[in-house]
Amino acid sequence: MAGFSPSQLKGKRLSFGRTLSEGVNAHLAIEKRLAVFTSGGDAQGMNAALRAIVRLALFHGMKAYAVYEGYQGLVDGGDFIKECDWSTVSNIIQCGGTVIGTARCKEFREREGRLKAAENLITRGINNLAIIGGDGSLTGASIFKEEWSGLVQELLESKRVTEEEAAICSYLNVVGLVGSIDNDMCGTDMTIGTDSALHRIIEAIDCLTSTAASHQRSFVLEVMGRHCGYLAQMAGIAGCADWVLIPENPPEPGWEDIMCQKVHQCRERGRRLSLVVMAEGAVDTKNKPITSQYVKEVLETKLHHDTRITVLGHVQRGGKPSAYDRLIGCRMGAAAAIVLVQADREIPPHMVGVQGNQIVEAPLMACVKNTRAIDQAMKAHDFKLALKLRGESFQRSIRVFEKLAACGPRDCTSSVDSPSDGPKHCFAVINIGSPAAGVNSAIRAFVRLLCYKGHRVLGIRDGFEGFLRDDVKELNWLEVSEWGSAGGSMLGANRNKLEEKDLPEIAAKFSEHRIDGLLVIGGFDGYESLITLEKYREFYTAFRIPLIGVAATISNNVPGTDHSLGCDTALNMIVDSCDVLKQSAYAARKRVFVVEVMGGYCGYLATMAGLAAGADAAYIFEKKFTIGDVQKDVAFLASKIAKEGVQRGLLIRSELCNENFTTDFICKLLAEEGKGSFITHGNILGHLQHGDKPSPYDRILGVKYASHAVDFLLEQVQKFQTASGVVRVTTPESACILGIRGTKIKPTPLRDLKKETDFTNRIPKEQWWMSLHRLLAALARQKDHKFVGEEYVCRRV
Repeated sequence: MAGFSPSQLKGKRLSFGRTLSEGVNAHLAIEKRLAVFTSGGDAQGMNAALRAIVRLALFHGMKAYAVYEGYQGLVDGGDFIKECDWSTVSNIIQCGGTVIGTARCKEFREREGRLKAAENLITRGINNLAIIGGDGSLTGASIFKEEWSGLVQELLESKRVTEEEAAICSYLNVVGLVGSIDNDMCGTDMTIGTDSALHRIIEAIDCLTSTAASHQRSFVLEVMGRHCGYLAQMAGIAGCADWVLIPENPPEPGWEDIMCQKVHQCRERGRRLSLVVMAEGAVDTKNKPITSQYVKEVLETKLHHDTRITVLGHVQRGGKPSAYDRLIGCRMGAAAAIVLVQADREIPPHMVGVQGNQIVEAPLMACVKNTRAIDQAMKAHDFKLALKLRGESFQRSIRVFEKLAACGPRDCTSSVDSPSDGPKHCFAVINIGSPAAGVNSAIRAFVRLLCYKGHRVLGIRDGFEGFLRDDVKELNWLEVSEWGSAGGSMLGANRNKLEEKDLPEIAAKFSEHRIDGLLVIGGFDGYESLITLEKYREFYTAFRIPLIGVAATISNNVPGTDHSLGCDTALNMIVDSCDVLKQSAYAARKRVFVVEVMGGYCGYLATMAGLAAGADAAYIFEKKFTIGDVQKDVAFLASKIAKEGVQRGLLIRSELCNENFTTDFICKLLAEEGKGSFITHGNILGHLQHGDKPSPYDRILGVKYASHAVDFLLEQVQKFQTASGVVRVTTPESACILGIRGTKIKPTPLRDLKKETDFTNRIPKEQWWMSLHRLLAALARQKDHKFVGEEYVCRRV
């Protein structure tokens, strides 16, 4: 509300028990206050966002309030709006759902309800709101902000608030975070809760496929997604489904026969199971619902398959959040808090999201408007527009799935581009380095996408050692059918990088097998092997072919990408282990755990695991520390446990962070300093981090990387093949590492990456996640660390 300036309030007693001194700006003299609430359907990861918002607000000197039961609590006020301290949001990051509740509120839809809500905020001096919810919840917040000035004026005129209160809350700032398992909001690639829901779905698919293969059954799996098919589409890709039905891409008339033909062809080729994944809102081109029961009847009637239905329902909303959802919850929550902390005047309503690996801010109502335009397009049967509005990434996933699910290079049932009639080429794939989950998903997609085009793919077993033994096999469509869910590497791998002495023989093998392009999947050894191949193109013509690398290492230390295959699966394993350890502390009372994780000299795993598990500190090579720093952490933990009633402490240590301050040393130091207060345990997770089935994120990322790698290789081959069909290329742009950089997946030439690499310590010179190490420290209340936002945050107008 305009009309009350700080000068008019000088010397007056305020409702909040403060007096403004002469000449002091009201924004600075009065403590800023923020309220956060969750609304709409619950989603795993909401608690991580709540924790980050509250703690970052407190860290920067704001007062933070939690509104219980969503908009209903905002309207009812009283004990539904509670001030938070640091401990209010302790031990919640691993909890599913939302610990502050969510409820539908008819009252808030009416102006009188919004008037009550405004009164409840103004009387507490709150004019900053952070909302975690879906598009309906965010729309409600935007309307609330638009009406705010009028609501304040009405409350003032009816004497329900004082002039001082009205002046301090003359405007309302709103920031929204999208919490929805459906991933149905424009302006963000992922919403909080989606990855965890995919975990539930993929766990179910892995169980179903084992029993289905035993009995040669067909399964119809129905997942959530009334208006958005993201869960079904990605589950189809990650779960190696035969057919997917989603609202945005309805099948053409006669789809039943086409589906049955495809399923039958796959069975004829030797596959023992069939899987159809469908969204609950699946429709045909006339917007007539397609039910799971109908799909079952089609398969039974036309193919005489023993078919079963599984409807997952609210299981998808339940359970603890995945590592990814905890991380984006922390990152989005921190970004939202920073927006409100730094706002010293009224700002437009923001929405915080993520694109690729980059946190972004966008106009809230523009995102809501675009989201609702999709629903309108679907109601009007304009499904092409609906898909266009979903974005290119979603459209690409549909095209890629149709190729992956096709039954061979001449599958006439696919609606995507048909196999090319141009020259056929031979490509090879090799895995170099330690095991990393997601490698098999990438190889499967690479083989099938090239086979679809009619090309040949050679699998080189056991790295370059296997190549020297001529352990090479042509991979076919059926052979890689079930690879997508397998951990490790079906091709085998070792950590022996390419040696110069072996180059003549390796070049001869390239020529012998007439390889026109090479995909190297692996860690830092694979990266260095690619550099060697490019370096010696001058001497060996066989190396003058397109070379593309995909980083696959849990260490996430390969330049050219923000995320390597395998690190998400490893993070989930680490975080799950930390959850178990923390729980044991609450059962046995007052324990401090020091957990050692892998990563070599790269602190990515330690930092991200610490952030996702709610650790007190993470020791990494990139952030130098002394005995004084360790002693300070020990004293901090001892104080928290002795004085604040905290039951446990958690420290994460990267394996090579410091050769002297070992896990054993830190444990002994803690044990000595904590005598009488707590006991200390060290835990080295070791090779458990390499194992397990790949997470949904790693499976999907493997497919995405393979798809882009195929596009890269075919583009290079087409551009540089001679009239006789021989491929000869020497440009720097033909030898790259493929990866996520910021908001996009793109190739980066090795020539450029070499300048960015610390070859001694086998890490990039600059690492995007270092600002998150400061966030971890801030959320653990280490006051000597400053966090004012990620360097990667992109503000969009």
